[in-house]
Amino acid sequence: MVTIGEIAVDVLGPGPYTIGWEWGGRLPTGRRELRLTVRYDGAEPAAGTVRVSRSLPAADPWWLIPGLFYGENRPAACARVFPRFEAGADRPEEMVSSRWGFRADRAATPAVMVWGDAGGAALIADEESALGTTGLALEHEGGQATISLLFPYREFPITYYGSALPLPAEAATYVWQPGESHTLTLATCELPADRHAYAPLLREDRALRLETAPIRPWEDVESAAGIAADGLYRWHYDPDPGVLLETAGFDREVSGTNGERVDRQAMHVGWVSGIPWAAALLEHGLRRGRPEHVAAAERVIGFICANLSPSGTFWGTWYRGSGWSQSWTPVKDALHARTLGEATLFLLRALRLWPEPRWLAAARSNLDAMVARQRPDGNLGTLHHAATGEVLSWSGASGLTWVAALAEAGEDRYLRAAVRAGEYYASFVEDEFVYGAPEDVDLAPTSEDGYAAVIAYMALHRRTGERRWLGLARRAADWMLTFRYSYNVRFGPRTPLGVYGFATRGSDQASPSNQHVHAYGLVCTAELIELSEALGDPYYAERAHETLECFRQLLPAADGDFNAYRGMITERYYQTDCFQPKGMYLTLSHAWSAGVLLLACEQLLAGDRRAGTKRELSGDAQPAWALAKRAVPGS
Repeated sequence: MVTIGEIAVDVLGPGPYTIGWEWGGRLPTGRRELRLTVRYDGAEPAAGTVRVSRSLPAADPWWLIPGLFYGENRPAACARVFPRFEAGADRPEEMVSSRWGFRADRAATPAVMVWGDAGGAALIADEESALGTTGLALEHEGGQATISLLFPYREFPITYYGSALPLPAEAATYVWQPGESHTLTLATCELPADRHAYAPLLREDRALRLETAPIRPWEDVESAAGIAADGLYRWHYDPDPGVLLETAGFDREVSGTNGERVDRQAMHVGWVSGIPWAAALLEHGLRRGRPEHVAAAERVIGFICANLSPSGTFWGTWYRGSGWSQSWTPVKDALHARTLGEATLFLLRALRLWPEPRWLAAARSNLDAMVARQRPDGNLGTLHHAATGEVLSWSGASGLTWVAALAEAGEDRYLRAAVRAGEYYASFVEDEFVYGAPEDVDLAPTSEDGYAAVIAYMALHRRTGERRWLGLARRAADWMLTFRYSYNVRFGPRTPLGVYGFATRGSDQASPSNQHVHAYGLVCTAELIELSEALGDPYYAERAHETLECFRQLLPAADGDFNAYRGMITERYYQTDCFQPKGMYLTLSHAWSAGVLLLACEQLLAGDRRAGTKRELSGDAQPAWALAKRAVPGS
């Protein structure tokens, strides 16, 4: 082992090795590059893994691998099984351990950080080196927390493949030849005690990677909007009874029934289908003069609004075979707050375009039901009984989306409830651990929790002008952006993503539980642009734009494009070995995937129109943008 200041370097495997090093200059965050030269001096070929480590005292460590590992990572009460840190634990069959190793392409930035008793430390590398795919590791033993880079990677104590069934630990190998030498480049720095110290470091790291991570969109924004709208209408809309079906198979002949057995005959009211994406289709149809799109959106929203649950809120999901039912949760008759909140929020926004009294009545019923159930401390609950309205679970931060809905509803009583909820959920953002938004992963931290927090706190800032909410929005955006890929993953040249040159920069890891990249981050495009405007800092708008650039790739403009039909848009791009082999994509079009792309395109185009109007009126080129500044009709 060689010690280089706070850094320890050793090689796992037979030696001997000679290790040399050279430090680079110090950057504003304190980051310094370290170039290692490693030479194998053995007489026979041998496998060896170079390990670079940094340790610090930590009775209760807090970990961060962007997009992959957050503190304990899986709360103890979370029903979804995926890697969890627990001091002193060694239960790999339960995916609970005090030591974890991962391949770097699972991380949105190939970095591993830890905070201990008096500060923290970070190690950063590239996804690949001359020795293969890099590894990121963490370990806690005897009051010491250690973070490591491994060249090449080792996954331990198990390999996670997206289910509760762990796969055996996997280790890449590199066989050194006598006299062989390689240079490995990494970076390291100390971190202050504030867990949010990752934000400037990751911002700086992204800037360093930009030149080597180009994105080449296939379509411009207007064309992408048209493709997404056509896909949503052609493949997901069914006028009987007026739904956006959640999925449609790329291959329409796979079942011999024009794909109908592959298509999911169901619709959530929000989240993976429903009102948010119908509202985007409505806006597009009105702007482009597409009456069939307007009629479809009106029918979907009307169908949902006409069928409220006995408790006064929307239902969770509609199924062709059984009608309206609960959310995706094992808790009987439970409706999920995030899904209900998202449906209500986008219904309020649709009302600005189409002031339909029955929609307004449904919105008010939902708003009133949630305000009536709110706890004095502001918590809006997570699971709500469809018949009685009883709150069945208060855990997590899934109520965050309701903060935005209440803030945008226009009445003071709703705003007061939004403020109370904003105060309650602030602790999740301040603790850098927001969880509970998606129905399908229980209490796992996810990128979708970040989107909900950004939307919520920007809504509060927009209504009140208070700087506290703007600060929370910025902090939430920084946390959300830890899930956003800052580099382009390298794909095999014969994989679909490799063949098409898919650039991952701008895509988001769905969650540590669902390790694939997705486009849901487009849902807060407008809020990130608004945040940049409010702060006078272009960074957040740049991150919004790069995501829209990313998901204007792999966009089928014509039937037959990459084995799909025009407008079919997947939800899963496999940037690592999880669920499917790296380099594949899921051949199912999802309503939300088309809908969220359409939403972001329409938001950007609306902003451009407002900017043009302001320039005509003032003669100045002002950043314009004003989503959700108008009150709901009748409020």
